[in-house]
Amino acid sequence: MQSPRIDRDELGQGASIEESKKPSFLSQLGPGLITGASDDDPSGIATYSQVGAQFGYGLLWVMLFSYPLMACIQMIAGRIGRVTGRGIAGNMRRHYPRWLVFVSVSGVMIANVINLGADIGAMGASLKLLVGGPEILFSAIFAVFSLVVQVTVPYHRYVHFLKWLTLALFAYVATVFVVKVDWGAALKSTLVPSMSLKPAFLTSLVAVLGTTISPYLFFWQASEEVEEIQLAKKDSPLIYAPWQASVQMRRIQNDTFSGMAFSNLVAFFIILSVAATLHANGVTNISKAEDAAKALRPIAGNFAFLLFALGIIGTGLLAIPVLAGSAAYAVGEGLHWKVGLERKAVNAKGFYGVMSAAILVGLGLNMLHIDPIKALFWSAVVNGVAAGPIMITMMLMASNKKVMGQFTLGPKIKVMGWISTMVMVACAALMFAYWGQ
Repeated sequence: MQSPRIDRDELGQGASIEESKKPSFLSQLGPGLITGASDDDPSGIATYSQVGAQFGYGLLWVMLFSYPLMACIQMIAGRIGRVTGRGIAGNMRRHYPRWLVFVSVSGVMIANVINLGADIGAMGASLKLLVGGPEILFSAIFAVFSLVVQVTVPYHRYVHFLKWLTLALFAYVATVFVVKVDWGAALKSTLVPSMSLKPAFLTSLVAVLGTTISPYLFFWQASEEVEEIQLAKKDSPLIYAPWQASVQMRRIQNDTFSGMAFSNLVAFFIILSVAATLHANGVTNISKAEDAAKALRPIAGNFAFLLFALGIIGTGLLAIPVLAGSAAYAVGEGLHWKVGLERKAVNAKGFYGVMSAAILVGLGLNMLHIDPIKALFWSAVVNGVAAGPIMITMMLMASNKKVMGQFTLGPKIKVMGWISTMVMVACAALMFAYWGQ
């Protein structure tokens, strides 16, 4: 729904007061932090674990290299939502051909359902490792619990729960300090990139970039900025309230750069811990996230095993609402439905229907005994391939005055955004060029 144009005279005094306030750093953390933390979901953990087992420290440099790319494109996504008061799909529907909306939304929906299946299955398997019992029952409990919370708890309450769940990711940082790491080799691999044109390496590179710079994260962060606008009565889309831009742009920058730094730091430690334990002991293939936890026990001890397994459950609870929510936002905005986690289910039936279907179909993948982990690795590859075209659309959108008004991208962020986009396109092109050789 289009926000009404706001008379600056009506809010002039409040705007000046708002500009004079200096919010605390922690109070500025929200959509960016949750988006970044959810990126290290169980499916991401499986991908990073596989990379660490297969290549050792060899791909650590990717996490350092990808940080500015990821932070920049997520900041652009956040700006689109805050400036326009609409998510990515909503702006696509208004300004771009229907076929582009259909292709983009379909890709996000399919990849998210596969990721949901992998995440739900990994959570159930991890709890089974810890306490024993039926894996599929645990998976169903996690899926139903997450769905019920999303449907029944308003966003302004649920968001605080999500923020606290980000602490689960520190389990992977803690793991490194109970295993033996060759810090010299790790530092060298982090600072000196190693490249190969072998198909396995290029495919893994695209998978890591695809699980780090994922389309569903773009849709989620933009839509959560819209939710934040609707929650704060004094806030409006910047295109209608430009005097709020200074505070909001600074908040988005701090939130996003912090969230993405947190995300990549955790991913770095996952690769590092698996490389130092499994790869160093000849284990070069991990088929699923819980296998990484199980394999750590004889090598790194029960404490590392416990931290890794608990981390999978905690990050899964964080990631499910982001994956299901971003799919619902994408479909709902693309079809011009009422959307929003702050709305009651009776007032946004289609939105919550898509969310429910995504979670239940994801759960169903586990019941059908489809190998979700292989599917997840390839969904990460698909994300890496699909990210490029969606990023091109976002860059054009964020540079278009018809969409962004006076808040089109400045030269620095525009250049960085296009570099990020071209890197994703180039890596995917290289993978296809050398596939099968």
